[in-house]
Amino acid sequence: MAKILANYGGLLMAAMGQTLLLALCGLFFACIIGLVVGLMSVVKNRACNIIATIFVDVIRGVPMIVLAFYVFFAVPMLLNNIMHLNTMLGISGQITLSALQAGTICLALNCGAYMAEIIRAGIESVDKGQMEAARSLGLPYWKAMAKVVLPQAIRTMIPSIINQFIITLKDTSILSVIGFPELVNTAKNVVANTMSAFQVWSIVAVMYLIVITLLSRLAKRVERRLNRGRQ
Repeated sequence: MAKILANYGGLLMAAMGQTLLLALCGLFFACIIGLVVGLMSVVKNRACNIIATIFVDVIRGVPMIVLAFYVFFAVPMLLNNIMHLNTMLGISGQITLSALQAGTICLALNCGAYMAEIIRAGIESVDKGQMEAARSLGLPYWKAMAKVVLPQAIRTMIPSIINQFIITLKDTSILSVIGFPELVNTAKNVVANTMSAFQVWSIVAVMYLIVITLLSRLAKRVERRLNRGRQ
């Protein structure tokens, strides 16, 4: 194991960096998607409610690996098969997605669906009287939502958001199927070179364990501080 760490430790650490980068990119865009869809699910507009429900149900109902293949292979193929698409958009050549782009889109969609539910639940946890009081003071709906409801809801949502980041970090391993050089994909190559599956996967397991344990402790600390603030 020491020999593997000496020869491939830097490569595995770089792969962990790629894994964290992908998770952060996916979570960033997932927060945007989740905020938009979450707000659509709580506004008093049936069309918005239906769109938000369909999005959440469809994305959560499709396995992550299928979504990864769909985004990486099917979507570019579909776009390239649309007649005169490149000419209309002024794009020359074939439309392709890199593994990082496809992975980010896949994680953003998948995590965004769960983030939407976290945000919806967080908003609904705030007493309805808060919105009514803000509206009675003359604030428009969206301003009352941004200035009064969301700041209170965020206190409830932060622990769940950190937990969702942990789940997203683990989900990056699935994206090895589209060739993204994250930790699992890199570990496969190291195993192929060294024929030491037990040692390599033990190292990978420990690396994941360390990062996820640190994030879990962060989530618990944040939750304790928020609970003290409520008391």
